[in-house]
Amino acid sequence: MTYEIRLSEPQDFARFGAIEKAAGSLFVDVGLAEIASHEPTDTEFVEAVARAGAVFVAAAEGAPIGFILSAPFDRHMHIFELSVHPVHGKKGLGRKLVEAVCGWSKDRGFEAVTLSTFRDLPWNGPFYRSCGFRELDRGEWTPALLLAHYHEEDIGLPLERRCFMKREL
Repeated sequence: MTYEIRLSEPQDFARFGAIEKAAGSLFVDVGLAEIASHEPTDTEFVEAVARAGAVFVAAAEGAPIGFILSAPFDRHMHIFELSVHPVHGKKGLGRKLVEAVCGWSKDRGFEAVTLSTFRDLPWNGPFYRSCGFRELDRGEWTPALLLAHYHEEDIGLPLERRCFMKREL
């Protein structure tokens, strides 16, 4: 199967929920069933991210099978979500989506990309480290990252397993 990485189009957004739900099912096997049960990101947020930043898709035969949401957050570009349908996993598509965001961001003058993730899950912290991200110490958090931390606390994420990461561009 041939894959392409491209900027999203508005008609792609309707497929994101199914991709996110399928990708979220991986959390059941690592004791985080509550993550898998969350409602997918709403279209209003996806549209806002697309207006402010960049939404890329990994597509197979033109149809999205993965996506990444990124927009400015304080002084940096921030990855809000990366999801690839597990049927298409282990093919380097997540890495290609991350690289697309990093290249797009650098071309627009951003100095770094940030994100929030689980530090211990193989497809989270270790994956992002392999993409050139490093974990931020709490003293490096920007006001927006601190607010994101409070939001993660409010929605019940296990904060002891979470971290912010940054990649200089």
